[in-house]
Amino acid sequence: MIESMNNAQVKRIGKLKKSSRFRRQERVFIAEGFKMAEEGLLHGLVQTMYVAESAEEEYFSKLSHTIGKENIEWVSDAVFRQLSDTASPQGVLAVIRMPEYDREKILAEEGAALVCLEDIQDPGNLGTIMRTAEGAGMRGVLLSKGCVDLFNPKVVRSTMGALYRMPYYVTENMSTEVENLKCQGFQMVAARLDTELDYTHADYRGKTGLLIGNEARGLCLETAEKADVGVKIPMEGQLESLNAAVSAALLMYEIHRQRGQ
Repeated sequence: MIESMNNAQVKRIGKLKKSSRFRRQERVFIAEGFKMAEEGLLHGLVQTMYVAESAEEEYFSKLSHTIGKENIEWVSDAVFRQLSDTASPQGVLAVIRMPEYDREKILAEEGAALVCLEDIQDPGNLGTIMRTAEGAGMRGVLLSKGCVDLFNPKVVRSTMGALYRMPYYVTENMSTEVENLKCQGFQMVAARLDTELDYTHADYRGKTGLLIGNEARGLCLETAEKADVGVKIPMEGQLESLNAAVSAALLMYEIHRQRGQ
């Protein structure tokens, strides 16, 4: 049983929680809680499972049938409390290999719909968009390199498991990627405030890339101007904009509605 915060594995977990660069180097991330750990096991992505001593009876029988005992580490309750990011830890934490997806396979599907996120910064927004993308039947999520790290612990929790199922890829330059997607037959639709076209009046039935920008700044001008069409969500009152995750949800479900899914 691990009983010291000076343990090498404990130090590695701490570094994985804090450093996006280290997560990318190791190609793993941290997922806490029974649901996220169990889904990681179901997808064959768990590297190591850490179980608090007080959680053994409740969780061990549920987890041990899908992971070898050699891949389970027992942790004292005191150490686990230090590792946990939650107010009421369940006593289960997993180091999980990052899912890998091929860009061309994501784009190859007839009528594919993507949500393309430029510089989204809020972990809750990114996690919610991932969940909604799955629910709305999107084919994938495209992230600019300026987005908050998809494997940030707060993002991971917010996805509620969609992270394991929603294909994604990261682009170095969103403006260039927009051009590439257009060459591959995608209609690129930008969520903008400086347009009069109601989002329900655009046609999303073909290959579609939906562009959502930063919470404070929106899309950069270069990216927005390369879109085929700009759409606006009508708002009453004195609001200047909607939350990025709310805007993305409305647009994704309009795509879902038009396609009769």
